[in-house]
Amino acid sequence: MKAALNVENRESQPESRSMQLTSPRPVKPLTGSNQQNIAIKNNYLQSIYQRLSFLIVLIPFLGFLVALGLLWQSEITSLEIGLLISMFALTAFGLEVGFHRHFSHRAFQTTTAIRIILAILGSMAVGGGVLYWVAHHRRHHQYSDRVGDIHSPHLHGDRIGGRLLGLWHAHVGWILKGEISNSMLFAKDLLRDPVIVKVNRLQPVWVILGLAIPAVLEGILTVTWMGVFRGFLWGGLVRVFLVHQLIWSTNSIGHVYGSRPFDSKDRSTNNIWLAIPTWGMSWHNNHHAFPNSAIAGLEWWQIDPGAWVIRALEIVGLVWDVKVPTAGMKEAKKLRR
Repeated sequence: MKAALNVENRESQPESRSMQLTSPRPVKPLTGSNQQNIAIKNNYLQSIYQRLSFLIVLIPFLGFLVALGLLWQSEITSLEIGLLISMFALTAFGLEVGFHRHFSHRAFQTTTAIRIILAILGSMAVGGGVLYWVAHHRRHHQYSDRVGDIHSPHLHGDRIGGRLLGLWHAHVGWILKGEISNSMLFAKDLLRDPVIVKVNRLQPVWVILGLAIPAVLEGILTVTWMGVFRGFLWGGLVRVFLVHQLIWSTNSIGHVYGSRPFDSKDRSTNNIWLAIPTWGMSWHNNHHAFPNSAIAGLEWWQIDPGAWVIRALEIVGLVWDVKVPTAGMKEAKKLRR
């Protein structure tokens, strides 16, 4: 419980432009009441989450298969490509810059209006509401690749079967279990924010809106019901499926394959080939070494579209208190090979 409370206290403390480099705290072993408190133990509620999680994984996958089947009969149009790319970019941005960098790590400050927009866009990605997402993510950081990490790929043994099971668990298996991290421990600061709580309560509305927007747009532009269906398919279900796979790959691939330039006290990695579609989330070793940094791409050549938007918003005064590690902090954490 103490370890979990430390996450909440760290994330909810007053912000400053400078980052502090502190030695990592030892992780308290999960036994007894401590193990029970990091997750909500309610069989009825967990069964509901399991069913919802199954549908959230299954329905976009089926939509993806239907879309592939339709390609044998008719080509995807430029309009549908545009809807797919734009809805993907917006919702993945909401997850990475909103749910991840702002709400989970408070790496920068912004206006209430932009916070609402970020929360809505992230919710449209169909990965859970902002409270659910933040609680899981802060728990992940507190216990990264140790017992208590909700989606580590390294807790299933070192044999080939255990490694494959670990990759499956980290990618999607953990979602299907329906476990609910305790928001009262990991996201108490957001529970005190009435605006974010209200946005979180309207999560089903944002999911429906994210599916309806591309359907309505293509329906209007083509003036056909088939346009409505195809917009729903490509800008809705296929987009959700692709966002899921790329974001979940950070949990699986991003903790197994790639480079580790920094001592992050876990097995997180950097992957350049996922940087653009994940808005920079794939610089995962950088992120775990400096979780409160608003900038994930710490080298000039590391592509970080999320950071570009944050910097642009900072220039026009819509974002401030942007946290970035100093050169000395980066040098202190570099692994010596």
